Amino acid sequence: MDLARMQQYADFIVRVGVNVRPGQNFLIHCPVEGAEMARACARAGYAAGAKRVIVRYGDEQIDRITMEHCAEEVLCDIKPHQLRSYLDYAEDEGGVCTLSISSRDPEIYKGLDGEKIQKANLASRAALQPWREYTMASRIQWCIAAIPTVGWARKVFPGLPDDEAVEKLWDAIFDVCRVKAGGDVVAEWQRHVERTAARRDQMNQLDLVSVHLEGENGTDLVIGLADDSTWEGASEYTQGTHIPFIANIPTEEVFTAPHKDKVDGVVKSTRPYVYNGELIEDFTVWFEKGRVVKYEARRGEELLGKLLDSDEGARSIGEIALVPASSPIRRSGVLFYNTLFDENAACHIAFGRGYPTNIRGGADMTTAQLLEKGLNDSAIHEDVMVGSERMNITGLTRSGETVQIFRDGEWAF
Repeated sequence: MDLARMQQYADFIVRVGVNVRPGQNFLIHCPVEGAEMARACARAGYAAGAKRVIVRYGDEQIDRITMEHCAEEVLCDIKPHQLRSYLDYAEDEGGVCTLSISSRDPEIYKGLDGEKIQKANLASRAALQPWREYTMASRIQWCIAAIPTVGWARKVFPGLPDDEAVEKLWDAIFDVCRVKAGGDVVAEWQRHVERTAARRDQMNQLDLVSVHLEGENGTDLVIGLADDSTWEGASEYTQGTHIPFIANIPTEEVFTAPHKDKVDGVVKSTRPYVYNGELIEDFTVWFEKGRVVKYEARRGEELLGKLLDSDEGARSIGEIALVPASSPIRRSGVLFYNTLFDENAACHIAFGRGYPTNIRGGADMTTAQLLEKGLNDSAIHEDVMVGSERMNITGLTRSGETVQIFRDGEWAF
């Protein structure tokens, strides 16, 4: 492992991705295998002026053992202190910003009771919803980045010795995140953010009411957009304080909010999706008036059904994101089995909740007001990849004009 490049990566994530401000608490979630990365981020956080860096380690093997042996009612009993442990920092003078370091084995829960996993995860999401509002509505800076672990690397590069697989995954992450030895990561990302922002602005200028996705695999989906929806991309800004941050590293998408009642047609997946520690592959979903009315999958069909039955809003979508087929993740040829990366290799939709920040003034609206605008509400937000190198996308403007947005998987303008 190139420690110099790892520190370069950590410095960029903390100083630009999270954009830690002087006097803020800085909360880091990290797998136990990533202690060296956590330390690098802590150093960067204090150098940026953090009041205190709090590191919380996770262990996915313990998670599996717990999920296997713990009773369902115990798993679903989320104690109040778990929520308060976040809100205490969010409500502290100076506030909080947060970094989640992702590295999960995509099949960590393979073979376990899927229904129990589903109920435990939904219980946790419901209990921590007040904290999730801080990120979903961009009240604070938040960022998700990734590092390799053995379990994940084995899945991405099967057949290699563990140390070689981990090293190869490090190289792949550095490559698609624009971290080059001796390079200027910040300058590279500034250029990337500017290009993505220009696409975002072009999409907003079109004043679209719907987009139509057509793929060679049979995808034919019309997505009506929520009232007063806006396209976002690359960097975001906190509400009120207007601090810039990058929520996902890497990111290649320009995205907006569909109308929960105005999605019709059929869509087919183009990459596997990891849900609750298991894989869903080659699925097809049919929509009528915004809701999934039929679905099938070559692998994980029952799991897909559990996802779609999570709650009332899970059968509608909260996001449509446009990603060109020429993105670095697609060009790498690597299937990461990690949504943070794979969603940036293809256009995607998200089952479940939409982002309030995709509605003009939405961060200050109530759930009822957002629903009135057509923004979907749910406990889940699950991105699934549906784009391809031959996908065509057109948009319908408010004035009734049809415009070409994607041609053969690439921006048409």
